[in-house]
Amino acid sequence: MPSLLEAIERKYFSDCDDSRGEADKDKDADAAAGTGANRLVSIFIPRLPPLQCVPELLVLNDCDIDCAGDFESIKDKCRRVRELDLAQNKLQDWHEVFQIVEHMPRIEFLNLSKNNLSNPLTKLSAPPITNLRGIVLNGTYLNWESIDVLLENLPVLEELHLSLNDYKEVLIDTAELATADPANSDSCKCCDAKESSHTKKYKKISPHKALRTLHFTGNPVEKWPEICRLGRIFPCMENLVLADCPIRAIEFPEKLDDNSTIADAAEDTDLPQKHFPNLLFLNLSYASINTWDDIDRLATFPKLKNLRVKNWPLWDRLECTEHERRQLLIARLPNVAILNGGGVITPDEREDAERAFIRHYMDKPESERPKRYLDLIAKHGKLDPLVNVSLKPDKRVKIILTYGDKSESRHVDLYRTVSDLKVKLEKIIPLAANKMRLYYVDQDYREFGPEEMRYPNKLLYSYNIQAGDEIIVDEKK
Repeated sequence: MPSLLEAIERKYFSDCDDSRGEADKDKDADAAAGTGANRLVSIFIPRLPPLQCVPELLVLNDCDIDCAGDFESIKDKCRRVRELDLAQNKLQDWHEVFQIVEHMPRIEFLNLSKNNLSNPLTKLSAPPITNLRGIVLNGTYLNWESIDVLLENLPVLEELHLSLNDYKEVLIDTAELATADPANSDSCKCCDAKESSHTKKYKKISPHKALRTLHFTGNPVEKWPEICRLGRIFPCMENLVLADCPIRAIEFPEKLDDNSTIADAAEDTDLPQKHFPNLLFLNLSYASINTWDDIDRLATFPKLKNLRVKNWPLWDRLECTEHERRQLLIARLPNVAILNGGGVITPDEREDAERAFIRHYMDKPESERPKRYLDLIAKHGKLDPLVNVSLKPDKRVKIILTYGDKSESRHVDLYRTVSDLKVKLEKIIPLAANKMRLYYVDQDYREFGPEEMRYPNKLLYSYNIQAGDEIIVDEKK
């Protein structure tokens, strides 16, 4: 398997073989000596000067790289590199990875997805790396203690990808939870029920305040208290991606401790959103959430402006259109400006959504109305129900049926065809359907004369038949 240096040289520094065989040279000479139509013209393109170093974006994914190679040569060739993609290689040694990063002085972003880096990471002897701002560790299955060691050595890291690592729990938490005085503790009942019985389970660490973006997609975490731990570990986090995580609810555990219940927690100021004071963007698509109460809890996040909540089980059981569902969401989320990746919600769209929300719940029992309903009633007042205007044609109308010198009133089904009407008329007129010729007379435009209904498969409503119009039956000659 190649080293990193060998992969770089193979991709960027291998010499092109410009030598040509003697036979080719003889052919060129003969062609040059030719005349007329057989003469060839040779075009010479000057060779580009050899690369001195690789470009700023260095992509070497799936190259079977298992080691670094000569570090000084790497430093010389990679002095311009800002982004390094080493996904799907065979790297196993974290110390060697840090050596690679140290010898790329301008590197800011590193992708190590799907490398075999799951071995526990002990304290590194190398100095902290102060230029790396983003790292991707998807599918590396690195344990939580190793993640803490890694973060300690990356003090300015702003973006971290931990997707597809099979994390069911977050096994590190901030040191404040270990404080002896509950009044000064940063813990909350919703996230740390029965914490004392699990103290040894979690490693206590210091918060990492530089991180702004965390990708946690595709991990089988189900409980919101585990997500709260992420909020405590990264208190300045602004973007959190939890797509395809089967989170069941954004709520308190059913039982907090032996003597506490949800009602006790509701009176406490420690709410689930407490640990996300700076969160601007949250992606919860493909979660397992099934109640509107969780949407109402998201509305309490103080700075949340951009939210994605696609493909929830809740949406599958709603009997409404996608537009109506969006209106219900907008009305419940007064602070969210961008919903499910769409454009910015305009003031007119928000007002329409809030009014639609009021009308949606105005006829429902008071016990089914959410608290947001009262807030919007206070804002917009009580609204009149919308008039139900149907633009569909009437299904049946009363027309005048004339045959010969006889006329009578009859009801006709406008969703029948001309051919169907002829069959019906056989019962009251002594003519076979195939011997009938029908004419339509609009009562408002009699001066224009009758219109023959000559197309047997044409639906009657397409003639715009109204009550009081006339249909004349004549016999084919």
